Amino acid sequence: MADALSRGRDLSGRRGYDPGFLGTPVPLPGLTTPERTVALPYTHFTVLHRPDRRLAAVTALAMDGARLISLDREGIEWTLDPRLPAAEQAGAAVYARNDLDRGHLVRRASACWGRDEAEAEQANADTFHYPNAAPQAALFNQGKQLWLGLEEHVQEHAEVHDRRLVVLAGPVLDPGDPLYRDVAVPLRFWKVVTLVQGGALAATGYLLDQSPLVDDLGAALRAAAAAGDPPPLGAYRTFQVPIADIAAIAGVDLAALAAVDRLPVPSGAARAPAPGDRADPWVQLGSYADVRL
Repeated sequence: MADALSRGRDLSGRRGYDPGFLGTPVPLPGLTTPERTVALPYTHFTVLHRPDRRLAAVTALAMDGARLISLDREGIEWTLDPRLPAAEQAGAAVYARNDLDRGHLVRRASACWGRDEAEAEQANADTFHYPNAAPQAALFNQGKQLWLGLEEHVQEHAEVHDRRLVVLAGPVLDPGDPLYRDVAVPLRFWKVVTLVQGGALAATGYLLDQSPLVDDLGAALRAAAAAGDPPPLGAYRTFQVPIADIAAIAGVDLAALAAVDRLPVPSGAARAPAPGDRADPWVQLGSYADVRL
């Protein structure tokens, strides 16, 4: 069934992310910058795509933990979204003959839920459209494991188990990102997990940094570009950061969620730190025990 869903899908009837999923509205956030975006609805999630970068700027997923269904990915192929011109998507050519992963922005396992298995299968297959992918380092280490499991961790440790989450995520589309095969490869990714706790919204924000750990980052990136090689991405480092900082860094309107952040930014306005900045109150996560809820 998965193989059939992965080919030639008609996406015209997809409803996308539901802003009222938690009871209290959590709208799909827009950009605070003037770039053009295209909203692409799928099953349980929506991608806000930036054609100029050929990548998503924002993804929004509604996840019902009570209806999650465990499905595998066997037979599902990555495919372009037919609603966008191929030239506006970072497709298979970006990932060919290198060690770049097609990093799911909406996590596959988190989208696999529904009233029945057919709905979950459809969501599973929908996550394999290229607008839901971004180039990420293939290195699998503790930092990446933390990044992938944050939704479940927040849900399990919530004081009130509403069993529903909203997960907003995307790459930090920095103008200085290194160019590779006509796609500027993001070095950082953000995630905001939102749930209802004690009858009110609560949210936490996270940043994944795959910047190479080298003394001269600019020189390393220029050398890779001159050689036609992918950028020298580093080991994953995962931080819990104030949502206000994510908004400033990524150019995304997250003001409503910054107001209910469990790790609020100190007075003095949000910063836009350089990659790897560990200035307080950023918390580099070594395990789930480091997460502040």
